[in-house]
Amino acid sequence: MEVFYFLVFGALSAVVAALELSKTSKDRITTSPAFNSFKNNYILVYSLMMAGDWLQGPYVYYLYTTYGYGKGDIGHLFIAGFGSSMLFGTIVGSLADKQGRKRACVTYCITYILSCITKHSPQYKILMVGRILGGIATSLLFSSFESWLVAEHNKRGFDQQWLSLTFSKAIFLGNGLVAILAGLFGNVLVDTLNLGPVSPFDAASCFLAIGLVIIQASWTENYGDPSDNKDLLTQFKGAAVAIASDEKIALLGAIQSLFEGSMYTFVFLWTPALSPNSEEIPHGFIFATFMLSSMLGSSLASRLLARSSLKVESYMQIIFAISAVCLFIPVFTTFLVTPSNQKGGGITFSGCIQLLGFCAFEACVGIFWPSIMKMRSQYIPEEARSTIMNFFRIPLNIFVCVVLYNVDAFPITVMFGMCSIFLFLASILQKRLSSVVEKSRPQDWTTHREREMETAPLNA
Repeated sequence: MEVFYFLVFGALSAVVAALELSKTSKDRITTSPAFNSFKNNYILVYSLMMAGDWLQGPYVYYLYTTYGYGKGDIGHLFIAGFGSSMLFGTIVGSLADKQGRKRACVTYCITYILSCITKHSPQYKILMVGRILGGIATSLLFSSFESWLVAEHNKRGFDQQWLSLTFSKAIFLGNGLVAILAGLFGNVLVDTLNLGPVSPFDAASCFLAIGLVIIQASWTENYGDPSDNKDLLTQFKGAAVAIASDEKIALLGAIQSLFEGSMYTFVFLWTPALSPNSEEIPHGFIFATFMLSSMLGSSLASRLLARSSLKVESYMQIIFAISAVCLFIPVFTTFLVTPSNQKGGGITFSGCIQLLGFCAFEACVGIFWPSIMKMRSQYIPEEARSTIMNFFRIPLNIFVCVVLYNVDAFPITVMFGMCSIFLFLASILQKRLSSVVEKSRPQDWTTHREREMETAPLNA
């Protein structure tokens, strides 16, 4: 493997270590022992859930190829996963608000374990069922756990700023360190121990089962609105009205869809971008480098969120703009660097430049996750949190399905250019959100003062 990869990985490791070790009191939030216990319990469960997800990711496509399926059939399986997330995700999100978020998290574990079991069968129909179950599980993973956390955090009376600490630590570990360890563990199972491409899915089932036991033993139930007995259609209408009537929620949904749509498109594009002429690149090592970049971003996010004077709505404008520039680099290199037509070999100079840009983009992803979670906790109403969060995923899933279906119809530079435009739009919408929030703050402060006066003792 070329020295370049080790240099990038080593430099990122050094920066992450320096950031974590150099944190001062300004970068840390003083909390209570009760909160620390609550936070550690959630991070443990979240890390187990993400381990179950990350173990599967690198081997899904490979497993399908070992069963003899071609690119077209595999593409349909992936579309089924995103399609089921779009169609059923909103329903299960509403059920989570109504039937309980803890119950939804348990359902995630069971559904994803069943999805892993289907990977033992080479039959296309059974694999399709597994993808549908996986799509439903994905919707639960990215809505129910966060909804449970926010509601439980508020129910226990913890400081609102402490929530950002849980978010940043969960992303740092669950989306960073756990992803790297899961990739290495999966490599040991498949390549070192020769247990076959289905072994990571069995290991994922074990991690999910452990998380399920912890949830059942230590989590309490919470709901969107326990006094509300509305049917699903009424819940959908209520969520749609909330999005349409509150510009902050609508802008947040559009920003999330634009960024995540670009992010998931990048997942499909980075391999052909770095190896356009079948260059030999270490996919697993590059994946680990991307995850390390994400850890760098989440470490930066923890510092940003710890400063109460710095508003998340402000700095995310810059982050989205940087993300747009990063994904425009493949377009730049097409015109500025003479492409090589030599087949095989190592990564090209153009590929090295793109890899550095992709690492910067992944760092932006690491900042994005805890920051968007923070904004969602502030602006999405508690009574329909899971429903609205899954509403946000509808345009995202449509976008990814369209990209998957037409991935061969457009040059890769056009796809990256499109993602870059979407990210610039996200930056513009973020600026609009910041403006709307600033305008609404005086009114919110006045309302807060009025409430304080109403609740103050008469003889004060």
